[in-house]
Amino acid sequence: MALMPLVLQGIVTGILTGGVYALMAAGLTLIFGVMDIINIAQGAFVILGAYLSYLLATQFHVDLFLGLFITIPVMFLLGVVLEWTLIRPLKRDRTQLSILVTYAAAIIVEGLLYFFFSADTVKLFAWYTTQSVQIGSFFLPYIYLMAFGLSALLLGALYLLLYRTKFGRSVRAMMQNRAAALLIGIDVERVAALTFGVGVALTAAGGMAYGATTAFTPNSHYDLISRLLVIIIFAGMGSLGGALIASVGMLVIENLTTLLWSPTWASTVFYVLLVVILIVRPQGLFGKAAARTQ
Repeated sequence: MALMPLVLQGIVTGILTGGVYALMAAGLTLIFGVMDIINIAQGAFVILGAYLSYLLATQFHVDLFLGLFITIPVMFLLGVVLEWTLIRPLKRDRTQLSILVTYAAAIIVEGLLYFFFSADTVKLFAWYTTQSVQIGSFFLPYIYLMAFGLSALLLGALYLLLYRTKFGRSVRAMMQNRAAALLIGIDVERVAALTFGVGVALTAAGGMAYGATTAFTPNSHYDLISRLLVIIIFAGMGSLGGALIASVGMLVIENLTTLLWSPTWASTVFYVLLVVILIVRPQGLFGKAAARTQ
């Protein structure tokens, strides 16, 4: 294949895949922005969402996209319950302790997935995961286009939720100043629970898209959470727009490295760029230098 079509393929695939990663990273950065909680279990929830889609598809013959009408509410309720039981009791050193608590949650989820689904590698299948459309001299699977469309739809819905609703105004107030939000009458505990639920609910869609494009096992969340953390640190903790730009940029760079250099170095370049950004701009590309007022 000529060089230019190869580069174009890497860019297009990177943009489409980056949209899916942006969807998964959005929940992670939203939770941190509102609650100062680093949800290490986000990757495990993505894999759990993938397995729920797998269960619905294989046992009940539910289409992967239609299954989201079941898995998204289920993951939302799971997020709310986990906020009530694991996160809300943390009153001091929330950020540091949240790493330990959510890591424990990730290990529990991984163990349950091993118990119910075994360690076998699985992948989600439907007619659109095996069919492709030709673009120039290369073929692009339908699932990449459909997953990107899903991500764009849900990220657009998240934007409307945050900037066009009363709940969204409460969320943004808490992101700026939690103490002030409490003083003006915002029920910060209710908003925190719903925010955590929304952040986890996004993993249902992210997990379906991830599982339809990538084979996975119960321990796939380790690599996934490392990538998501790189993205939100690259973007700036709490920056939703930055997470989108960072996701697309990082995946394009990784794809081009894979195609033009070597797959072995693709992930390495990913983390080298992170180190460079942290040295040059520790708060991330779109983060603020000063921490949010509590």
